[in-house]
Amino acid sequence: MDARTLAKSIAYLRAALGAGLVVAPARSARGWVGEDGTSRAAQVMGIAVGARDVAVAAGTLRALSRGEDARSWLAASVLCDAADAAANISRRDALPATGALGVTALAGGAALLGLWLLKELD
Repeated sequence: MDARTLAKSIAYLRAALGAGLVVAPARSARGWVGEDGTSRAAQVMGIAVGARDVAVAAGTLRALSRGEDARSWLAASVLCDAADAAANISRRDALPATGALGVTALAGGAALLGLWLLKELD
């Protein structure tokens, strides 16, 4: 799989995860932050994070589909993913172990893959 195809696949996954947070914030957030995810306040944060991910994914996909340079969108993705991983690590004591581990692994892995893609995309 070439770098552009991989970047598109990641963007589609980001869009799907983001849409899940926007459409079903309580359900999506519960898996991440536990029962606190069902609070309306947590849902606000879930919707905001979800919308962010949909927007970054849409920008990435638009640039890639037009053959444009998508590196600025990928850099934004790396920043978002690194921030998500850092937030989960720094607040892991307040999160269910599976949510903290899962999101940290997903976000950290996505950040590292995004850094690699930044180098590989032409």
